[in-house]
Amino acid sequence: MNLTKTKIVADSSCDIFNLENISFETAPLKIITSQKEYVDNDSLNVLEMVDFLQNYKGKSSTSCPNADDWLSAFGDAENVFCVTITGTLSGSYNSAMLAKKTYEETYPDRKVFVLDSLTTGPEMHLIIEKLQELITAEKEFDEVCREIKKYSKRTGLLFMLQSMKNLANNGRISPIAAKMAGILGIRMVGKASDKGDLEALDKCRGEKNALENIVKNLKVLGLSHGSKVKIAHCFNEEAGKQLKKLIQKNFSKVQVAVYECRGLCSFYAEKGGLLIGFEKASETI
Repeated sequence: MNLTKTKIVADSSCDIFNLENISFETAPLKIITSQKEYVDNDSLNVLEMVDFLQNYKGKSSTSCPNADDWLSAFGDAENVFCVTITGTLSGSYNSAMLAKKTYEETYPDRKVFVLDSLTTGPEMHLIIEKLQELITAEKEFDEVCREIKKYSKRTGLLFMLQSMKNLANNGRISPIAAKMAGILGIRMVGKASDKGDLEALDKCRGEKNALENIVKNLKVLGLSHGSKVKIAHCFNEEAGKQLKKLIQKNFSKVQVAVYECRGLCSFYAEKGGLLIGFEKASETI
C-alpha cells in the first residue's frame, strides 16, 4: 500500500485537524440553533459557541457531513480509511457509506474503508492514532481493516458532565433532570455503550467525587497498565490534570494526554465536562 496515495479521513467529532507523516482530512459537523450555526472546523471559536449555548433558551441540534462533504475529504487518494462518530447519535456513518459507494463506482481501482467508531472524541482519537501506526508500518489495506476493527473493540469512552442543558435542548434527556442536576451540583458519569449510545453510570455530588468515580469505572472497564488515555476537556483543564494524576497514581506506565474539546464534543460535554478515551487490557472486556 503506497503511503503517499493513502489518506485517513474522519468527521470533526474526533477533535483532530492535522496528523504528521500521513495525509489526513476532517469533514466538519455543524451545531445548529435558530439564531446561529457553527461549523466545527479549525477556525471555530469554541469558547464563543459554548458561551452562547450556555445562555440560549431554544432547541439546538447537530448536522453531520453529507456524502459530498465526504467525497471532498477523500480527495484523490487510492486508499481511504474513514472513521465516523457513532451511528447511533448521528447520520455521519450513513453519509460516509454513500460516499464510499460513489467513490468506488467512479474509481474501481480505489478502496474506501468506513468504520463506525460507536463513540466520539478521544476514543476516536485513539482509533485514528492506531490507524496511523498500522498504515505507516506499511501493512496491506485488508490487514489494516482487520486490525483496526479488532483494536476498536478494546477501546472505551467515559464522560463526566457538569451541565446537561444541551442534551435537554435537543431532546436526549428531560429538561427537569438537567435542571435538577445543575441545582444540586451533580456530575453525571457515564460511558459509550457497546451499541454506541450514551449510558449513565453514576451521579456524583461534586467534581472530586466524580473524578474518583471515573477512576473506579476505568478499573471496572479494564483500563490496562502501560496503555493510552486521552482526556478531552471543555474549558476545565484543571479537572483534566487532576484526573491525569489520579490515573497515573492507580495505573503504572499509562500514557495520558490532556487537551481541549473542539466544537461537536464541546456541544455534548458542555463547559466543565470531560471525555475520556482509553485502551482496555483485552478485546473481550
